Amino acid sequence: MRFPVSLAAVVILALMGLAGCNSKDKAGANNSAATTRTTNATTQPPATASNDGARRITTVELNEALNKGEAIVVDVRGDAAYKLAHIKGAIMIPSNEVANHLSELPHDKMIVTYCS
Repeated sequence: MRFPVSLAAVVILALMGLAGCNSKDKAGANNSAATTRTTNATTQPPATASNDGARRITTVELNEALNKGEAIVVDVRGDAAYKLAHIKGAIMIPSNEVANHLSELPHDKMIVTYCS
């Protein structure tokens, strides 16, 4: 019981950080999908795309995809932040190094990134 609750808490915190990353979007980008992910699982909206073209998913969708082995989580923060706390199983690739590691990422799974 502790693991699902802890995982949910970490994912919610990570997604809140992602909402903060999106706050710099131009032209008033709609960040409601990122901020509403912290609501009750039964009231969460479906996955959406933002003005930057990146698909947004809910914590419930992420958890389901991880449990089915259909997704991986990439933490794009720096080393210090990753060492402080991260989603269990996440791999760390700082955002400025992602292009150098594309060949290491699976092509048959959804790649979910987060930052803070």
